[in-house]
Amino acid sequence: MDHDLEKFPLLSYVLHQFNSDHHAPPSMAVQQTLAPSFPLLSDQEIISSLTKSIPTTITQTLSVLASLGSRPDPSAVSSARSKIAQVLRKESLSPEEAAKEAEIYAGVVRLEEVHDSYEKQLRSLEEELSKVYATAVESLLRSREEVNEEVVAVLKAAESGGVVERIDLSGHELKLLPEAFGKIVGLVSLNLSCNDLTFIPDAISKLKKLEELDVSSNSLESLPDSIGMLLNLKILNVTANNLTALPESIAHCRSLVELDASYNNLTSLPTNIGYGLQNLERLSIQLNKLRYFPASICEMRSLKYLDAHMNEIHGIPNSIGKLTKLEVLNMSSNFNNLLGVPDTITDLTNLRELDLGNNQIQAIPDSFYMLKKLEKLNLDQNPLEIPSKEVASQGAEAVREFMKKRWTEIMAEEKQRIGVEAERQRHGDESGWVLISWVSNLVSDVTQTIGFGGGSGGDGGDKKPGESHFYHQI
Repeated sequence: MDHDLEKFPLLSYVLHQFNSDHHAPPSMAVQQTLAPSFPLLSDQEIISSLTKSIPTTITQTLSVLASLGSRPDPSAVSSARSKIAQVLRKESLSPEEAAKEAEIYAGVVRLEEVHDSYEKQLRSLEEELSKVYATAVESLLRSREEVNEEVVAVLKAAESGGVVERIDLSGHELKLLPEAFGKIVGLVSLNLSCNDLTFIPDAISKLKKLEELDVSSNSLESLPDSIGMLLNLKILNVTANNLTALPESIAHCRSLVELDASYNNLTSLPTNIGYGLQNLERLSIQLNKLRYFPASICEMRSLKYLDAHMNEIHGIPNSIGKLTKLEVLNMSSNFNNLLGVPDTITDLTNLRELDLGNNQIQAIPDSFYMLKKLEKLNLDQNPLEIPSKEVASQGAEAVREFMKKRWTEIMAEEKQRIGVEAERQRHGDESGWVLISWVSNLVSDVTQTIGFGGGSGGDGGDKKPGESHFYHQI
């Protein structure tokens, strides 16, 4: 059996490729740790380069380690070193006697040192294999002409000390991005769209000045965790790939203003995304498989544009009202999943466009009239009851007026109901009349607030029905 090679995942993988009869494959957990850093390990040319780098002495090294048995427990080694020091300090013992007594404990220390010596060899070999891998990838790029002349020219310019701020390699049929791109430290904009990239190397994290990154229309299945180190990144476009998730580290890209992750296979968003992306203004996540928003999305206080149409979203968070700068919201075509919208949507007082078409919404909030800046409204393809489909088809202004009138009627009916109830409870005293007067005044205040009953509404602006004391009473 091989010595425990979990500490050396690349070596373990290469040894299995080198001789599968004598070396077991690494565990799935180990292979998963390898994939992000060494995505081309399955390529035969890469494997050939790596296996050729395995020294002939590796068999002997592993054999010796196996014969040594398990490494001593660290506490036992520490105790043995302490005992040896105590023995050597005894003045009552001659040097020969001290050496003989110390020998009792020296075996444990020597075993530890032998283990340490051989494991250093394995660690050195692991590092060497990593370098061989990088060199082999570069060689593979050039031999297959996957880096065209323009890419080579860009890299040469960077290597010669030239300042390169913007690179556009869109539509160049690139299959690999050389690690050397991480050396172009002055890069501000990088466009790699419309290629055949399957991964982005971790070296991208070295581009500390990068502000724009476009990797749309590739074949990416994941983004590197290191993307979170791009602290100056303002625009990130990863649309039209095969992404199933975004790394949690993306929340560290605190300068992001625009994020487009549409046309992917996302099933969720990072839980902390909203806490980090406080400057994000545009979020495009349409045509994915999202079922829910993380609660943190409502912490994106700078958000002006949110497009989440064509997903499987089951509900809009109640805290959506926090997004007071939101101007455009598209939640259309979530089909049978989206059944309604919360009352707090009417806190979005800067909303200009709202698309709720092609869902299962039966009614919109009674306070909908509060969305005074709303210019475009789509409620098509919903089983609407409030308002009716006829009213909804007439646009935002007609819907607002309908909801105003509806609320006024609700207030009037409630006034009448409470008045009748008060009349029944008077029992010959004046308390019922006081209650009727109190209700009348409150209802008058509410109708004036929403633009009816001749009130000016000039002291503090509109209030939602839910904010009045009367509303809570009923």
